[in-house]
Amino acid sequence: MTTLLLALLCACAPTVAHRVAALPPVAEVPDCDRPAEARTFGADEATPIATLRHLLSPGDARTGATVMEQGADALLTRAWLTESAARTIDLQYFIFAADNVGLVATDTLLRAAERGVRVRLLVDDTLAHGDAELLASLDVHPNLEVRVYNPGLNVGRSGVDAAAALVTDFRGVNQRMHNKVLLVDGEAAITGGRNVANAYFDFDRDFNFRDRDVLLLGGAVAQVQDSFDAFWAHPLATPIATAMRRAPDLAPEAVWTGLHRHGCDPKNVLPVFRTAIPREPDRLAARATTGALQWLDDVRYVSDAPGKNAEASSLSGSGLSTAALMDLVRGARTSVDIQTPYLVTTALGQRLFADTVARGVRVRILTNSLAATDNVAAFAGYRRGRETMLRAGVELYEYRPDARIRAKLLTSPRRVHRKASFGLHAKSMVVDGETLVVGTFNLDPRSANLNTEGIAILRSPELAGEVRALMEREMSPENAWRATLDDVPDNDATLLRRGQAWVSALVPTSLL
Repeated sequence: MTTLLLALLCACAPTVAHRVAALPPVAEVPDCDRPAEARTFGADEATPIATLRHLLSPGDARTGATVMEQGADALLTRAWLTESAARTIDLQYFIFAADNVGLVATDTLLRAAERGVRVRLLVDDTLAHGDAELLASLDVHPNLEVRVYNPGLNVGRSGVDAAAALVTDFRGVNQRMHNKVLLVDGEAAITGGRNVANAYFDFDRDFNFRDRDVLLLGGAVAQVQDSFDAFWAHPLATPIATAMRRAPDLAPEAVWTGLHRHGCDPKNVLPVFRTAIPREPDRLAARATTGALQWLDDVRYVSDAPGKNAEASSLSGSGLSTAALMDLVRGARTSVDIQTPYLVTTALGQRLFADTVARGVRVRILTNSLAATDNVAAFAGYRRGRETMLRAGVELYEYRPDARIRAKLLTSPRRVHRKASFGLHAKSMVVDGETLVVGTFNLDPRSANLNTEGIAILRSPELAGEVRALMEREMSPENAWRATLDDVPDNDATLLRRGQAWVSALVPTSLL
């Protein structure tokens, strides 16, 4: 999706700070709006997360890693980590929504700050589906700081300001921070495709994403922390009060109380979900026992530098994440399996995959069909290069919106998958069945040239094999259509979508 479309979306997003501040007390949970009880941990005192890591760890510098396929499970892990944080919580997200999941997450962060945890939240300026005034109210808390990456298009700007920025600095406003990171106490990190919003955790009633994260413990978490700290210290990371250019017109304490009331309401946090949070350490221990949580010698976190390609004069460029992914494909010996929601190939990418197939490497890519995609413009870009990729020998599969596997992958206790549409959002690669990549990188020019991206690279035949087996299942006919030179599934989409794709073909590939 282009930044212009995102800017228009943000301009239409509802403001929720006033609604939150006006929420009445929750009768079922007396005193739920009280601040969390303050607690401090001594320098030598073991925190809950450190205790868990040491219980699971073989006692060396290796990295614990487990893949989180199901949205509800990924949300439970995040909830336990933030509720167990003792010293620090750092978050870096492209989308931090003000829907139910976003508001509950915001309340959890506020409660952590109230009990003495230092919380730092870095959000991209597009802030799709978010509420800048709500976040600005949080920023007033002495233990909670919010910064906005590369402001100038949305936060604190009018539609006229946004239009002027697009005209005068088109390349600059298209440089977005697409990283997605949660860091707790420097001991645990989650990264991958999920933003913070209902649709990434199986809680949306209309459309949910099939996504993937990886939880890291110890070891390479330090690399993730170094990347976050670099972004936080960069001049593009602007305090939200500066970006807003005016003080919130609400008393911050009223917003904080409203957030607590929202988070306490059983309609917003189901009791079955709340009671499952304390059991998360047992679930992680079980994963370690079964081998789903591995301790690895070779884990790398590769992130683009903040301000990526800021000095370039065009919409081209490169980055550390792009180079790392290309090196992995060039080094493949037998197979490359990829899941990406958006597959927009340039001549460079087409040559890379053609050369890889010519070496005898099998290349399979699963992406969204026109019927399943949330981004018709990106699909139009994919369609431009589809025939070239097929002629090169790349196997292409397109996700079905009615994929049968969604009953396995969508596990929200609300059971929304019975009615909701379904689309791919996971960004992953398995090389030779031995190396697993989970991150934020879409195979498109925007990820390569404009957005900052982050990827975790794990050398693990066990985890790579686990993910590849699931990829193969998702490529099966009940879950995906195979595109061939003689047959593509575009006509399975509605006439409206086909028309939208035709119009979207006017968008330049460099912006997709």
